[in-house]
Amino acid sequence: MDHKSGFVNIIGHPNVGKSTLMNALVGEKLSIITSKAQTTRHRIMGIVNGDDFQIVYSDTPGIVKPHYKLHESMMKFVHLAIEDADVFLLVTEKGDAAFDQEFVDKLNSLGRPVVALLNKIDLCEQAEVIGLLQELEAKFPAATVIPVSALHKFNLDRVFDVLIEKLPVSPAYYPKDELTDRSMRFFVSEIIREKILLYFKQEIPYSVEVAVDEYKEQENITHISATIYVARESQKAIIIGHNGKSIKGLGMAARKDIEEFIEGKVFLELRVKVSKDWRDDPQQLRRFGYEL
Repeated sequence: MDHKSGFVNIIGHPNVGKSTLMNALVGEKLSIITSKAQTTRHRIMGIVNGDDFQIVYSDTPGIVKPHYKLHESMMKFVHLAIEDADVFLLVTEKGDAAFDQEFVDKLNSLGRPVVALLNKIDLCEQAEVIGLLQELEAKFPAATVIPVSALHKFNLDRVFDVLIEKLPVSPAYYPKDELTDRSMRFFVSEIIREKILLYFKQEIPYSVEVAVDEYKEQENITHISATIYVARESQKAIIIGHNGKSIKGLGMAARKDIEEFIEGKVFLELRVKVSKDWRDDPQQLRRFGYEL
């Protein structure tokens, strides 16, 4: 049997469950999952291997209108994913904003396979599901349209079978034992950022970036120190909390998840710094791994 390999790029608006889907398809927690929109800021690849296939899933930021240079960089990841996709995995749900016509026309004109997923169908009535599937079929006539629940892993076997069928014949792009193209430092910073998204409300999570300054593996423990960057002094005070209570709780929760992820003991040190306009500062954004 011919070996099949390709890039399956997951696209859609924020908050439609793209990261939950990616993690379910890969079988590992690679993308941040919270109920807040715009949690994915980078392009994260998850690699699934079999004897005769390699699927390189790519979770991209949700499609947003840029307000900062940060958003421009996030949209650059989306455009890159559109350029190099072998198959598009388009994710939508009931109540999702309509895709603008320019995007619909572009996807339909590229001549590459589109698998359109209606996610979170466990939250819909059957009649609604039928209507929404018909709308997707009308917008993307060449697409294979599948109803799914990424959270409950419903119909993901069908998605997998369709993707394998649509992948091009090709040797593997990555070594067969690789799970992702990202470093351990990247995932540590994402785990810390996820905890901030979960614990702090309003604008704070969107004003935060995390940089891992040190990642030192020793015999029985991994020493990690990271800096949480915020835009204002008031945000720094909130993250530290009264007598350091908030940052202590944040650190304990992040350490627990990091230990699970790396399967070993961790000593985690967190500090907070103010970097006023980091979301619009090209030098800072490059330091955090964004492309401009």
